[in-house]
Order: sequence, then C-alpha cells, then structure tokens
Amino acid sequence: MWSWSWIIFSVIAFALLIVFGMVLNNFWLFVQARLSGAPVGLVQLFLMKFRKVSATVIVQARITAMKAGLDISANDLEAHYLAGGNVIRVVNSLIAASKAGISLTFKQATSIDLAGRDIFDAVRTSVNPKVIDCPSKESGKESIEAVAADGIQLKVRARVTVRTNLGRLVGGATEETIVARVGEGIVSTIGSAVNHKQVLASPDRISKTVMEKGLDNGTAFEILSIDIADVDVGENIGARLQTDQAEADKRVAQANAEKRRAMAIAQEQEMKAATQENRAKVVLAEAEIPKAMAEAFRSGRLGIMDYYRMQNIQADTTMRDAIAKPEDKGPTG
Repeated sequence: MWSWSWIIFSVIAFALLIVFGMVLNNFWLFVQARLSGAPVGLVQLFLMKFRKVSATVIVQARITAMKAGLDISANDLEAHYLAGGNVIRVVNSLIAASKAGISLTFKQATSIDLAGRDIFDAVRTSVNPKVIDCPSKESGKESIEAVAADGIQLKVRARVTVRTNLGRLVGGATEETIVARVGEGIVSTIGSAVNHKQVLASPDRISKTVMEKGLDNGTAFEILSIDIADVDVGENIGARLQTDQAEADKRVAQANAEKRRAMAIAQEQEMKAATQENRAKVVLAEAEIPKAMAEAFRSGRLGIMDYYRMQNIQADTTMRDAIAKPEDKGPTG
C-alpha cells in the first residue's frame, strides 16, 4: 500500500511540476503583455500550447499592434495563425497602411495573406508606386513592334507606373495582364495612326490614348501613368509586303503563261496529227482513182476520147496555175 501511494504521489507531483513549468513560462508572457498594454489571459496562453499555437508570436504581434494604435484581439490573431497565415506580416502591413493613411482592415489583410499574396509588399507598393517595363524583361523582347498605316514599323518601349489596389488584390489580375493590355493598346494606337511621323512627332499621343482605355479594370493595380521611354523606326513593312505580293503575282502570271504555252503546243501537235491524218486520207482517195478509171474503161462508162479530154483539161489547169504564180527571182544583189 505504501508503494502504490508513493507512485501516485510521484505521478501527481510530476504533473504538477509540468503544469507549474508551463504556467511559469506563460506567466512571463502574461506579465509582458499586461505591462505593454496588450493583455492576454493567462488561461488563453496556457491553452495555446494545446492548440499548437506559438504564444510568443501572438503576444509579440498583439503588443506591436497596440503600440501602433491598432486594437487586434488575441483570438483574431490566433485564428489567423491556425489558418496558416503569417501573423507578424499581417500586423506590420496594417501598421504601414495606417501610417500611410490607407484604408485596410484586418479582415482584408488576412484574406490577402491567406490568398498567397505578399500583403506587406502590396501595402508598400500602395505607398511607393512601382514601375513595370513594357515589354517585361522576362519576355526576352526589347520593344513592342507595331506598324503605322503607311507601312513603317515602329519599335516602342514603355514604362507603366502602378499602385496596388488593395480592394481588388484578391481575385485581381497580375502584372502580366497589365503588360499585355498596355502592349495591345500601343499596337492599336500606332496602327490607327495615318503615318509614323505623327507618332514620332508626339509620342505622348500613345500614352493618352492608352490611358483612356481603362486598362486597369479587373486588375490588382491602378495605373498612374504610362510613359513612352523610346521610339525607334524599324523596317518598311508595307513596301516589303508589296514587293512580296508583286513577286507572287509575277510567279502566278508566269505559271499561267506557261500553262497557255503548253496548251498551244499541245493544240499545235493535235493539228499536225489531224493534217497528217487528212493527207493519208487524200493519198488513199487518190489511190482509188486509177482503179475507178480502169473499172470505167471495162464497163464502157469512159471512152478513150473522154480520157484524153480529161488529161487536156488537167494540163490546161496546171499551166494556168503556173502562170498565176509569181516568178521567184531569188535574193536581190
């Protein structure tokens, strides 16, 4: 009985020692929060250990917020910690926004932080606007290429100054959308210009036209300005296209001419073949004449005098043909 009592007493003493150690550890946090004007209950600090919440982080965040004039409850900080958020970063962002006069609530800050956005960088961009290169350096392009109505290519580099819109940061489009929209606006503006000289004379015309299109709608940023950093003249795209079209038209015309020539040659060969065929028919017909005359002599339908008369007529016809033809005098000396 004495041994069991001793074991029970030892277990109770060990448990009380652990509890005392935890209370002692949390007691200093309790005193620190109380003296800093950001009190946190001792029981709540004790229970944070069981909820696997860093009491040190919660107390430090609450003290920092209270010193900056922000009253954020320990329960809210603990809930954000349990959700996987960065409590210290959220508090620092709220302090920065408050000092800059930017309206930002704890709910907005935590939702932005939980969405994976850097809330502190967003607040800093709201205070100190950032500049985005268009095209971006990551794209590997040095300029945006567009062609005016006269066919001259222009190469443009722009710089877009933006400020974070905290109200649209969650669910808003990113910098890539801003760059794409600005590039599209530059291309359409240059394309609508009558000639490239208008653009070179007043590059700010591009900025004004693009700014009027409201390119920051639905994005997490507010465009403050679009500045044209550089405009260079590129190739004469219009002349090159006309040259290519003329070359293509020439090839089509040559192909059509070759087709007609081949058809003419084929038709000529067909006519020659038809001529040879007709000549063969004539020869065959002439070969039948002696046979017909012999048959006429045998049958008595043709007499000897008729035959001589026919020969005289043929000789007379041949003579008349020879007289009618001009004499070939040969080349003149």
